[in-house]
Amino acid sequence: MMIQSSTFSTVALPFKPRIFSCCLHKSASPTPSPSSSGPAESSGFELGKAFINTGLCCCCGRRHFIESAAAASAAALCPVHSSNAASDLSSDYKAILNRVHPPRPNWYEEFYAQVMDMTMQSYEAEIAGYKSQLFDELKGEAKEVVEIGVGTGPNFRYYVGNNSVRVIGVDPNRAMEKYAQAAAEGAGLLPEKFQFLQAVGEAIPVRDASVDAVIGTLVLCSVGDVDQTLKEVKRVLKPGGLYLFVEHVAAEEGTFLRLLQNVLDPLQQAVSDGCHLTRFTGKNISHAGFSDLRLSTAFLTNAPLINSHVYGIASK
Repeated sequence: MMIQSSTFSTVALPFKPRIFSCCLHKSASPTPSPSSSGPAESSGFELGKAFINTGLCCCCGRRHFIESAAAASAAALCPVHSSNAASDLSSDYKAILNRVHPPRPNWYEEFYAQVMDMTMQSYEAEIAGYKSQLFDELKGEAKEVVEIGVGTGPNFRYYVGNNSVRVIGVDPNRAMEKYAQAAAEGAGLLPEKFQFLQAVGEAIPVRDASVDAVIGTLVLCSVGDVDQTLKEVKRVLKPGGLYLFVEHVAAEEGTFLRLLQNVLDPLQQAVSDGCHLTRFTGKNISHAGFSDLRLSTAFLTNAPLINSHVYGIASK
């Protein structure tokens, strides 16, 4: 693996963060996933709409299979190949969602969604410069996009002016939908350009090789299985597709912050919907087998407990 200098353009930021950047490049050509079976028969966005319209999601937001349509629906939405998540998902969407993200009380889901919508402004303001660098790479390049852990939709502002993009937002918390929908409308995305799916990153309900880009910001900290989620990202991406990520990671070993993270990590998981403070997510992404990876690190001032971040772009 050859280490090169970062190719990200310089962005004027209202603060002076300490940034240490690297660019990781794998010269090997992309290796097709064994689960891939050729071009997708329809776009990921259309499959997402089919997921809702064919009865796999009831009006109360709890997904279930209609027995008479289960086999046909599963075959239409997800290929049954060697991807463990895809195979499980084709058998029972509800089971894999509930296994990875056990149902929470409705009041908790709503409370957590509201808190996320109201308390992340300072963080989003500081991280905006980095996100802008990443999303600039999508303009004119990505028309079909999946965002895992879409949450309340803080990234939709970066689609402004990109009239051709269509987005599937994936999140296990159904209460996030109304906030994400409002954010999409605020960014100028037409209703038919955005679809919310209640699902998890370990089992993304779209076909192999069907989308141009996958977005994930502050999501790998809380998924049940980081490596499986990255496998799913690669599975749904078209050859040459882009994975954009921004993730907080563990502080440097031996620092007081790392000690504090170790102590508070169990509590953080309990009160922040499974968020881990001590994951080395950059290493997971580096070892996920992407054909090309540009990864940088940054330190934020408005998020003292999670100030260490990795961000970048990977190509399938």
